[in-house]
Amino acid sequence: MFLSDSSPQFEAIQAHFDASTGVTTDTRAAGAGQLFFALKGENFNGNAYAQQAIDTGCIAAVVDESEHVPVDDARFILVPNALEALQSLARWHRRRWSCPVIGLTGSNGKTTTKELMKCVLEAAHSHVHATVGNFNNHIGVPLTLLAARTEPDIAIIEMGANAQKEIALLARIAEPNAAVITNIGRAHLEGFGGEDGVMMGKGELFDFIRNEKPESPVFVNSNHPKLLKLSEGLNRREYGAPSSAPFVSEVHAEDAFAWVGPSGASHGSLKVHVQGEHNRENIMTAIAIGLHYGVPESACSQAVAAYQPNNNRSQWTSTQHNRILLDAYNANPSSMRAALTSFKRMVDETPGAGKPLCILGDMAELGEHTAAAHEEILAFALGLGLQTWAVGPGFDHAAKAYKNVVAFANTEDAAAHCRATELADHRILLKGSRSIALEALVEVL
Repeated sequence: MFLSDSSPQFEAIQAHFDASTGVTTDTRAAGAGQLFFALKGENFNGNAYAQQAIDTGCIAAVVDESEHVPVDDARFILVPNALEALQSLARWHRRRWSCPVIGLTGSNGKTTTKELMKCVLEAAHSHVHATVGNFNNHIGVPLTLLAARTEPDIAIIEMGANAQKEIALLARIAEPNAAVITNIGRAHLEGFGGEDGVMMGKGELFDFIRNEKPESPVFVNSNHPKLLKLSEGLNRREYGAPSSAPFVSEVHAEDAFAWVGPSGASHGSLKVHVQGEHNRENIMTAIAIGLHYGVPESACSQAVAAYQPNNNRSQWTSTQHNRILLDAYNANPSSMRAALTSFKRMVDETPGAGKPLCILGDMAELGEHTAAAHEEILAFALGLGLQTWAVGPGFDHAAKAYKNVVAFANTEDAAAHCRATELADHRILLKGSRSIALEALVEVL
C-alpha cells in the first residue's frame, strides 16, 4: 500500500514536497509552489486537472493515469495510486518527528475533545499541531500531518471512521505514540455492523499501540468498562475517578463544576462554555493529557474556562428572539441522549430563562437500527417532558405515534414553520446529524 522510500517516484515526491509551500488536492485552492495530488472520487478525477494545477503555479503534480503525463515533463510524477502516494508521504514526513503524536478517536466528542486538548496543551507548548475541523479520514489525516512543515512540540491527530479497518489504516499513516478513545457509543452502526463492531473498530487504535508501540501511553476514563477492556495490558493512564485523578469532584451546574488533580488540590467552581456530563468527560480527558505533558493544574483550569466552541458542537448562540444551543454537526443515539439529558438539567436549573424547545434532526448511518433508534430518542425526549419538534424522515415517521410532536419531512419545511410561528423567548436545542443541516434554522429562529 505504501510506496517504497527508495523508489525513484517516491524520492521525487519527497524532494518536491521539501521544496514546496505545501500540498493541495484541489486546483480551486492551489497556489504557487504547492505540490498537487490528483485524487479521484465518484464524481471527479484529479488527473484531468493536473495540467491546470501546474499552470496555476504548482511545482509538481502526482498523477496515476499516464495519459495525463506530458512527454518529458519532470513536473508530472506518475505513481500507481495518487491517494496511496499522499498517504505514503504523510507517513514518511511524520517519521521525521520525535515529538508526541496523540491519536484520538471515539464515538462521540472527538472534535470537542481535540479542541480542548489543544487549548490545554498550548498553555505549556508553543507549537501544538492539531487536526483542523473534521479532517479526520483517509485523506484528512495525511493532509493534517503534511500541514505541519516543521516538527511541532505535540501533534493531535483526530481519527474518524464508519467501518472496520479504517482506524487501523489511519494509525498506520500517523503512527501515534500516544492514544485516547473518548468513548464507545452507538454511532455509525450501519458501517460497523452493530455495537460490537463499533467497539472493535474504535479499538483498532489501541491495537496499533499494542502491536507497534507498546511502551506508549494510552489515556483511559476509568468509568468506561469497554475502554478498560480494550486497554488491558497497555501502558494505561487512567483518569476520571477519585482513585485516578483528575476527576470531577462536584457538579454545581451543567456548566460549572470543581475538579481534583493528582496533587490533591481542588479547582473550582470552574465555569465553562460547554455543558453537560459528556462535556465534563471531554474536559477531564483534555486535562489528564495536559497534565501528562507538563501543563500545571492551574493552567489546565484556565485553559478549559477560556475555551469557546465555534464548530456547531455544544455552541450557544443568541438571535434577536431566542437563545440556541447548536449541536448540529453529528448525532447518534448515544450523543442524543447525552444532549437531551444535559438540556433538561439546564432547564430545571434556570426555569425562568426561556421556554424550552428541542428541535431534533435525523440521525444518519444507523442502517437496520434507524427506525428503532429514532423511536427511542423521540420517546426519551418526551419522557423528559420537553416540547419537541422532529425533522427528517426518520423522526417524522417516529412522530406519527404522538399527537404532541410537530414533525417535518425536512429542514426546509421546518424553516418555513419557524418563519410562520415567529418563536420568541425560547431556549432551543438544535441537535441532529450533519446531513440534516439544522444549523440553517438559526437564521429563522
